[in-house]
Amino acid sequence: MNVYLLIFAFFIGCMIPLQALINHTLRVSVGSGAVFAAFMNFVVGTLVLAVVCVASGEKWSSVPGVLKVATVAPWQLAGGLLGALFVFGTTLLAPRIGVATMLSLIIAGQILASLVFDRFGILGLVERELTTPRMLGAVLIVAGVLLVNFGERLRS
Repeated sequence: MNVYLLIFAFFIGCMIPLQALINHTLRVSVGSGAVFAAFMNFVVGTLVLAVVCVASGEKWSSVPGVLKVATVAPWQLAGGLLGALFVFGTTLLAPRIGVATMLSLIIAGQILASLVFDRFGILGLVERELTTPRMLGAVLIVAGVLLVNFGERLRS
């Protein structure tokens, strides 16, 4: 496995709590709700991606490509909906339940859902066995979530 891709994945993970905090401070600064802060996140993200598409020479504005989007199944556009829900959710939850609690639960959900998606090859993924090490890793992550959220109670 390419070590640079692993480092990039870790870097992305480090940015998620920062993104939630930045969106929260935006929400507070402009006196808006979490939906508006999430919307602004997507406006800026869209502009950045448009610049990157142009700078990279990627064909994204051709008429045939745009027309093909109109022919895809509606569920194939749900990534934007899920991304909006994620950004809105983190903006809403971070100041209310804390970043560590929020992200520990998000990570646990990601791992558990990913194991299911891999196991059954959902949406064309290559099927991957649900091996003992993978299951143990998921159990350890859930244990970590419990410690992050309830570990203080164990000291009593």
